[in-house]
Amino acid sequence: MNRRAFLKKIGLGAAALTISKLTYGMASPGKKPNLLFVFPDQMRKHALGFMSEDPVITPNLDKFAAESMVFTNAISSNPICTPFRAMLMTGRHSISIGTVSNCQPGLNQELSEKEICIGDVLKTNGYETGYIGKWHLEMPSRNKYENPPDEPDDPWDGWTPPGPRRHGFDFWYAYNTDHEHFKPNYWKDKPQKIQVQQWSVEHETDVAIDFIKNRQKDKPFALFVSHNPPHGPYIAPEKYKAMYLNKHLPPRPNVKLPNEKYLTSFMPYLAAVTSCDDNFARLLKTLDEEKIADDTIVVFTSDHGDMMGSHERFGKSTWHEESIGIPFIIRWPGRIKPATEGMPFACYDFMPTLLGLMRLPIPKTVEGTDYSNLMLGKKMNKPSAAFIAYYQYPDNVMAVGQPASIWVQQGVDLRKKGVDWRTTGFRGLVTKRYTYVVDRYSDGPDGPYSADVIAHAIADGTITKRLLYDNEKDPYQLNPIVAIRADENIIMAKLDTQLQQWLNKMNDQFPLQ
Repeated sequence: MNRRAFLKKIGLGAAALTISKLTYGMASPGKKPNLLFVFPDQMRKHALGFMSEDPVITPNLDKFAAESMVFTNAISSNPICTPFRAMLMTGRHSISIGTVSNCQPGLNQELSEKEICIGDVLKTNGYETGYIGKWHLEMPSRNKYENPPDEPDDPWDGWTPPGPRRHGFDFWYAYNTDHEHFKPNYWKDKPQKIQVQQWSVEHETDVAIDFIKNRQKDKPFALFVSHNPPHGPYIAPEKYKAMYLNKHLPPRPNVKLPNEKYLTSFMPYLAAVTSCDDNFARLLKTLDEEKIADDTIVVFTSDHGDMMGSHERFGKSTWHEESIGIPFIIRWPGRIKPATEGMPFACYDFMPTLLGLMRLPIPKTVEGTDYSNLMLGKKMNKPSAAFIAYYQYPDNVMAVGQPASIWVQQGVDLRKKGVDWRTTGFRGLVTKRYTYVVDRYSDGPDGPYSADVIAHAIADGTITKRLLYDNEKDPYQLNPIVAIRADENIIMAKLDTQLQQWLNKMNDQFPLQ
């Protein structure tokens, strides 16, 4: 949809840079903008009313988008929670950071305190920093202790103590990961769990509003708000579900019915999105009331999408548009003009772009690109492609107080079969028109493939499959070109060469042959 059609639909009036090499340190003096960064979990880009995809009710985000720059091809490069969050924080690729998969039971993996994150840069440069909601960058507490002091109920959950592991966020009201949306728990600066009996989106918005209202008025602030819904379990408050009871909810053409999970999940998923929309409006209203809207960069995005029955899958971790396609809407009144942009904009570019907008130093460690000049209306080269990947789980176990998950066990079993986990999963590129993927037994619809299946596929030469989707002619990705060798298709061959260049740059051992 072009900008004119989009504005007409929602009833509102019309309206070349490479990676920065600045040393991590202090910015030049001058008034700095605030930053409000809001990202619900598992909200696909299709779940926005103005996109005319899902039958969702998002009037506030629709209005916000009309005032903003909307990236219609924003990409979750490794579409699961921890890798996205690590890339967001560092501006680096997940394989470079070492957070290639979710922090989970039994896996000895978490974001290193040695990484330079956006919160570290913000704090160093005088910002009052806050983080609210889902963190999911820390190893579960029960991986490290039989009886952890924070006493998490969920085997994936845990507390991050104050200090370098919080990466510059001084106000930290969060948890690692937990999906009790109506009775969430949080931690602050002590290992005593804070139990809440309130819809998590509403509660976190309350906390965020208090943070904004009670901020230090003589300092700029940066606040990250990470809601868990609409991530499963697919539930929502009754007042939001009631908005959909008599509404026609047609499935996407790539959803095969009947599907009982889809029929029971889609409506509450949309209702949870509407709750995020409603509470996002409360945050914007607070900026208006505090008379700081013009001084605040506001971003709305998500860590990845949700297949929601498309291609007979739920959740994420696949290359399809419903999984990798995320919102990215950014507003800065008077500085960023309302527009739509269709270039592939990957999550590893978010951090340097935000720092560039805020005129803050970009660490030398950053691997993404600063596209702030593009947002400010200046000419610059646009990316030809965004890199996407899914990595199988490394054989790196720490499970002191609990058993390893089935994904971590797969890594152990692969090692026993002599298979390097880095040679499985998928790698690919997304351009403005195409999605190209080389798949070597990434997870199936029901979870990870067994090490026996993968080892057998390697032995008989059936491990590698290539897929090419023309997203203009086939927007629901129903008819990919499927091949074994890249030279079977001229476009595939060209993208395969580019993909190898990406792998070389990242020292990724994934074989394309």
